[in-house]
Amino acid sequence: MTWSYILTQKSLVGNQVALIKMKTILYAMIDTKKLWVDALGLIEVNISKANFGTWFRNTCILKQDGGVVCLGVPNAFAKDWLANKFHKLIVKTLRDLSPEVRGIEYLIQKPEEKDKTNQTDYYDKPPFTNQLNLNDLYVNKEDNLNPKYVFDTFIVGSFNELAYAAAQAVIKQPGSTYNPLFIYGPTGLGKTHLIQAVGNHFKKTHPNKKGYYITSERFSLDYVNSVLNNRIPSFKEKYRKYDILILDDVQFLSNKDKTQEELFHIFNNFQDNNKQLIFSSDKAPKHIPNLEERVRSRLEGGMMIGVNKPEFETRLAILTAKLQSIKFELDQEILEYIASSVQDNIRELEGALNSVVCQAYVKKRGITLNEAKVLLKNSIKPKKSISVKSLTSVVAEFYNIEEQVLYEKTRKKEVVKPRQVVMYLLREDFSSSYPYIGQKLGGRDHTTVIHAYDKIRNDLKNDANLVQEIEQIRGRLYSE
Repeated sequence: MTWSYILTQKSLVGNQVALIKMKTILYAMIDTKKLWVDALGLIEVNISKANFGTWFRNTCILKQDGGVVCLGVPNAFAKDWLANKFHKLIVKTLRDLSPEVRGIEYLIQKPEEKDKTNQTDYYDKPPFTNQLNLNDLYVNKEDNLNPKYVFDTFIVGSFNELAYAAAQAVIKQPGSTYNPLFIYGPTGLGKTHLIQAVGNHFKKTHPNKKGYYITSERFSLDYVNSVLNNRIPSFKEKYRKYDILILDDVQFLSNKDKTQEELFHIFNNFQDNNKQLIFSSDKAPKHIPNLEERVRSRLEGGMMIGVNKPEFETRLAILTAKLQSIKFELDQEILEYIASSVQDNIRELEGALNSVVCQAYVKKRGITLNEAKVLLKNSIKPKKSISVKSLTSVVAEFYNIEEQVLYEKTRKKEVVKPRQVVMYLLREDFSSSYPYIGQKLGGRDHTTVIHAYDKIRNDLKNDANLVQEIEQIRGRLYSE
């Protein structure tokens, strides 16, 4: 046996080993790809279409090593959102498909460079054109429902997840679960979208039943016209024929005694026949002035859920989803600027984004952060400058206590909560530092301020009355 023969055999064995390794790697890649495709299929049915399209687009399994799945994500924001909001769902789904999965690591995968030759074509295409679906512009006169308000386009965040969950429960058992459903909160936070999404889903899943959406202002006007035309019986018959009635902006029924009376009778009829009622308002029933006690009692008899302002992460998610829906791109720093500048209203948030997108289209190129700031400086309302004394004065008046006691080192229950509210607002609305707040409120330690801020922030998630109190204080604070 010659040395050349031996070397030849070793070489063949080496090639075979290398081939086996290559096949193993190739099969592993195929398996991980199939695993993630299967996982996405299960995840998609558990979350809204908007959330799925926003956060799971451009993701993939990069590798699987020792039970740890390395998930590739397009950017740092997607990494944080998936890790904080969807981690449990992802882990559970992957473990159901592959029991050996022990954990997940999220890795940012840089996107491929765009083809520069296509940039002109990209900006030549007008934005929003893919949204101009005639069906979306058509509000059905039979039910007043706008087809564009569906669950698939509804972004869920911590500020509205409870309201979303309640709406999902209602569509599963209309007329029996959470009846009535009453959703309240400041204007522009997606209440109309959510309650109409319930109506549109009901319309799709119960084609033989009837639903109806109407604002309370139109409802009141309808009643007045029926009185003027001597058609009260027709009015009663009209609203009693529906299986689900959605009444928006209930606060406008204030002082309308006769309209409230008719609503009271409709309410009783619906509940006697297990029909679903859904209401929305800018405030809880007990805070709506001149509302009949019997009507207030009925409204409070079901499920009442407050919707607060969306936090920064959710505002950024809404902007990201909007951009993806119109197939347009902007620098991340521009989105973050808009999300940090427009805090109170989702409509204003989307309006600011639309302005920037249209400006980019007009210029036929991407725009810079400074250009976006100049464009939006007149449309983004700056926060009113408020002194600590002005804030403490408003809070003290609201809670009916002496302003001076907020600065004193007392632990009386009637003082502790208002003082914590002052600290919360100074931090949340004016970004004051913890040491500064402590110094201004009687020389307290910054850890006391941190505790107060966290206490109010956590209580707001579960205390509907506190949500209303904070919003009313803000209303007094920022009123001219």
